[in-house]
Amino acid sequence: MDLGQFSVSLAVKDIVESKKFYESLGFEAHPECGSIEDKWLILQLGTTVIGLFQDMFEDNILTFNPLDVRTVEAKLKEQGIDIQTPTSGDSGPAHCIVKDPDGNVIMFDQH
Repeated sequence: MDLGQFSVSLAVKDIVESKKFYESLGFEAHPECGSIEDKWLILQLGTTVIGLFQDMFEDNILTFNPLDVRTVEAKLKEQGIDIQTPTSGDSGPAHCIVKDPDGNVIMFDQH
């Protein structure tokens, strides 16, 4: 099963301070992916991608960007994995959310 690009979506308290911190580690913000005003940003350092999200969710999320989220969702269901938030529609952008046995949130997000 191809899960696509992996990133960590971080629930941050202050996006300005978080951006400064991760930039000091060498991360660079994608100019076309979010903004300080929108309270979310995508940053990258080499192949490592993180998202900073202020006031959007409570916990950090493991995020995968598959080419076909509906195929991933179907395979998860076949394996008996409970889908917390299922996809909607038959095509186009969508996401589904599951939790691992420890309650960690994993999102499969197709753009």
